[in-house]
Order: sequence, then structure tokens, then C-alpha cells
Amino acid sequence: MNFEEYQQKSKTTALYPNVGKNFIYPTLGLASEAGEVAGKVKKIMRDDSGVVSDEKREDIKSELGDVLWYVSQCATEFGLSLDDIAQANIEKLFSRKDRGVLGGSGDGR
Repeated sequence: MNFEEYQQKSKTTALYPNVGKNFIYPTLGLASEAGEVAGKVKKIMRDDSGVVSDEKREDIKSELGDVLWYVSQCATEFGLSLDDIAQANIEKLFSRKDRGVLGGSGDGR
């Protein structure tokens, strides 16, 4: 499956107020799901000394899937393609790599 296919399929499962005219709902969902990923990682560090079991890996996989769904819905709400987002991001990262500025801060580096 590619990003375009995922985006098309995932948007058919979007059930929230004013789908197609509501970027706030999926943006808040994205923040919430990213927090769930962070919480599970925190508990792996706290409870399992950083050792990732198969069960915890599957839990993280599930939560990352939820993050992906919300990223997809955000993109759709803004009229953006996940394929275009992925391509632009990799171009930006390789430009930074080529210029030796992968580390550091600032959007314009």
C-alpha cells in the first residue's frame, strides 16, 4: 500500500463533525495519539528498563497507526496529498543532509 491509497481508504472511515471542513478535530486527535505513543514509550523505560517486548512493540505499532490516520485526515482536511508531503519532507531532509545541517534548530536551515 502506498500513501495515496492509504489516504483514500482512511478518509472513508472518518466520522467526526463536519468532515471535509474541520481541520481542528483531526489536529487535536493527532496530538492526543502522539501523546499515547509517548506514554507507552515512557512506560517501557519505567517498567521494563527500556526492553521492548513483542507485545509492547505491537502496542506501539497500533498507536503509530492511529497517528498515521490522524496525519492522513489532517492532510485531507487541508487539501494535501500524503505522497506530496512525504516527497517534500524527504527532499527537505536530504537538502539539510547535503548542506550538513541535519542537526540544529530552525525551520529555514
